Amino acid sequence: MKSGFVAVAGRPNVGKSTLVNALAGGKVAIVSDKPQTTRRRIFGIANGDDYQLVLADLPGFQRPLDPLTEHMQRTVDRSFEDVEAVLLVLSARERIGAGDRFVARRVFELGVPVIIVLNKVDRLKGGHIATQMEAASRLGDFHALHPVSAKTGDGIEELRQELVALLPEGPLYFPQEQRTDLPLEVQIAELVREQALRLTKDEIPHAITVEVQELGERVIEADVLVETESQKQIVVGKGGSVVREIGRRARPEIEAVVGHPVYLDLRVKVKPRAKLNSWRKRPFFPAVSSFRSSRGCPASGQSTPLRSKSAPPRWRNGRSRKTPRSSRWSWPYG
Repeated sequence: MKSGFVAVAGRPNVGKSTLVNALAGGKVAIVSDKPQTTRRRIFGIANGDDYQLVLADLPGFQRPLDPLTEHMQRTVDRSFEDVEAVLLVLSARERIGAGDRFVARRVFELGVPVIIVLNKVDRLKGGHIATQMEAASRLGDFHALHPVSAKTGDGIEELRQELVALLPEGPLYFPQEQRTDLPLEVQIAELVREQALRLTKDEIPHAITVEVQELGERVIEADVLVETESQKQIVVGKGGSVVREIGRRARPEIEAVVGHPVYLDLRVKVKPRAKLNSWRKRPFFPAVSSFRSSRGCPASGQSTPLRSKSAPPRWRNGRSRKTPRSSRWSWPYG
């Protein structure tokens, strides 16, 4: 059995999450056309008959602007420890510039194989792709360079085989039926947030978040949190049209995750800016020194990997907590 960890790095909005989803064979991380969609480190797990490839989908490299982006960049910096290789993801549709060179300098100094992935090559002419590949090849001493389209799947199988060839012999770090390390309630919250980002476009900042308050067998209740009353009205929409559409789009994907029909109840709430800033400072996962130490590896039958005993407990929501101001709109989807 071959197994190991590969970090996926690059500037924001180059298609890292879409690439991880394609390599893992299913949806692991949410995607949108806006930077900073990925806020936490997410493991996507690709399992084969004789291998387990664990892909760390990281937030994009960026200059920290606030407590949220500062924490996201620290997450990126910590996540390069103890990996077998790094995928350096570039967008074939954008000029390879200073931001890409900054990320390249960081990953090439790690001393592990670096595979450059030129993503988003679909619908581009061969001459343009060749020019971009030549520019990418000048970033550093790479192990391989793959032009791919994570959206269409072109080049994904060849890239997966390249990564598996780099893996050492090792144990299963996760149960083979597992595709991600995210708890179920976090997966559901992320699917709702994905649709909220898509429908509100640039009107709502990335501070928007979702908290699952009730996760029952057939009923799921979640709060969509924003900073101001004006943002709440945008998310609610005229006559509740926007929040209704968020739920309508999110519910099929949630049902695919849980495996059965659900009744989805979304509530739009305002959380004061000070409290949201406090939320932004919270660690998404306990601070860790390496992937393996943080995952309770190797897998020993647990449904999700264990965290270190010294790590602080994950923040969980409960009905006993004081809840912020709520919109009068509460839209069920059954």
